[in-house]
Amino acid sequence: MDAESAKQGPQRDGRFDDGKVGVYLHLPYCDRVCPYCDFAVIAARPLEPAVEARYVAGLQLELEGRRKDFADRTLSSLYFGGGTPSIFGPESIRALVDAVHSAFPSSPAGEIETTLELNPSTLEEARVSAFREAGVNRLSIGIQSFDDGQLKRLGRAHRARVARSTLAAARAAGFENLSLDLIFAGPGQTVTGLDRDLDELLEWSPEHVSTYELTFEAKTPFGRALAAGKIEACDEDRAADMIGQIETRLEGAGFERYEISNYAQPGRRSNHNARYWQRQAVLGLGLGAHSTEARGRARPHGARRANPREIGEWRAALAMDPSAVGELESLSVQTARGEAVFLALRQREGLDAGRFEAEFGAPPSAFFRSEIEAAVERGWLIEGPEGDLRLSAQGRLFADSVAADFVAAEEIERVGN
Repeated sequence: MDAESAKQGPQRDGRFDDGKVGVYLHLPYCDRVCPYCDFAVIAARPLEPAVEARYVAGLQLELEGRRKDFADRTLSSLYFGGGTPSIFGPESIRALVDAVHSAFPSSPAGEIETTLELNPSTLEEARVSAFREAGVNRLSIGIQSFDDGQLKRLGRAHRARVARSTLAAARAAGFENLSLDLIFAGPGQTVTGLDRDLDELLEWSPEHVSTYELTFEAKTPFGRALAAGKIEACDEDRAADMIGQIETRLEGAGFERYEISNYAQPGRRSNHNARYWQRQAVLGLGLGAHSTEARGRARPHGARRANPREIGEWRAALAMDPSAVGELESLSVQTARGEAVFLALRQREGLDAGRFEAEFGAPPSAFFRSEIEAAVERGWLIEGPEGDLRLSAQGRLFADSVAADFVAAEEIERVGN
């Protein structure tokens, strides 16, 4: 890149890049860590004011250092994830909202989707109105279940009555965009139990629902319990039945399944999360955060950066150079092709073959003929006359398996080359 280009910031490919940036801020502290959680989190009860202030200052420093990588972009979305972001004070959230809007030009703050993840608790319930005043206009609430027995089996700290009172407080505070998280296929959960969860969830009329099949990551307490035979995972057939059950219930209530795990009322898709699925630019700040950077002349297939997951390492990297926290990886053409298919198939619209060919020089069938034919033969994939690809209703039950075949094919080629 020449000196003039460097001064102007990374060069973008306007065919694939919308010229915007979503900002993700990871707030890692939790009252306690759930036994299935594999995110970069830190148990802190309570969160000491000095610890909170130091972390917020670190985020502001990293934002100032990293903003040059996203120069001349306008802000599209802002997302506070965790961890439990809602244990941070509203004044900290306000300071971070202001810092992001100072770093990137945008419409007025109220017009930018600004999401805060919030767990049901009496503390967060009391802060809901203040979070709205701090600039948050969308809440993602970790309900997970409305059944006390299921919440206990999942190791959640809250109970159903607190979830209900938190939801009531959010609506009373004027939040008109709520996303509720639901975990299914957990220990001991039945189809009937899931149906009851869906009944109550729909009574609250959320604008968005995210549904996640419980997974057992090796380094978590649940993962170790599974390996030791102390807990059983839901069998694949029952999990598939639950996926179909969720889709039927939510689509019957007017939701659109626009991504494998996500449902939205019309006009209420998550703008921020869509940036990951559509391979658009995201600036990730904080412990364990990930960034995706522009496709352009210097990096034709884009790049990503992964921040350290340990607090000491993150602070040390900040102290050394706040503009270069984390490891930067320029994507190979094979990795980019595999991810383009994988991420597109997760979405309702599927893979646009023309757009794929414009980026990679040939249609998907030129690289994935055998994988496409196998998935079509199983009834999991639909191939359009122009080569467009999307999952069938049956394929949506086995989306991860379909995607894994495409990613594995490109990994084999990458290693072979």
